[in-house]
Amino acid sequence: MTPVVTINGRRSGRLSVAGLIAMRPGSRTRLCHRLRTHPVGKGTRRSMGERDFTALIDGVHQMVKAPIVLVWHRLNTHVSRRMRDLVAERAWLTVFLLPACSPGLNPVERVWAHVKRSLANLAVMALDRLATLVRNRLKRLQYRPHTLDGFIAGTGLTLTWRQTAAAARRPSS
Repeated sequence: MTPVVTINGRRSGRLSVAGLIAMRPGSRTRLCHRLRTHPVGKGTRRSMGERDFTALIDGVHQMVKAPIVLVWHRLNTHVSRRMRDLVAERAWLTVFLLPACSPGLNPVERVWAHVKRSLANLAVMALDRLATLVRNRLKRLQYRPHTLDGFIAGTGLTLTWRQTAAAARRPSS
């Protein structure tokens, strides 16, 4: 007999996750992420905004204590005027945009697919429980740099580490 899970149909909100894979020559590859829950209700934001993304980037900058080159897909929040202004305020941040409609070039998309597969067939009744499960799955990936390297390799892109004289002179503040 097929199991049946009864769900009451009430929505408890929405969970947003933003993440990036941080690489640095001579260091292990790292997964950095932020989770945010959004309560149900009219007039409430249902996704991460520019401030959420810059908080993630600022946190990574504090952790790596070095300039950051960020390769981003073209999510509307990533290319907004407000985000361009926030990026311009950070001399240590350089942003490159991936071509439109190119999820295969974004290794973080592979992270999300991996996490979603691990959550398949789960019936979660509360948003806080889902957040705990997602946080747990992401934490496991943080300690698997070879898996993260595989996600990058799966894009088919190659990385060349090159430090220019200008980048070498940039302060890491």
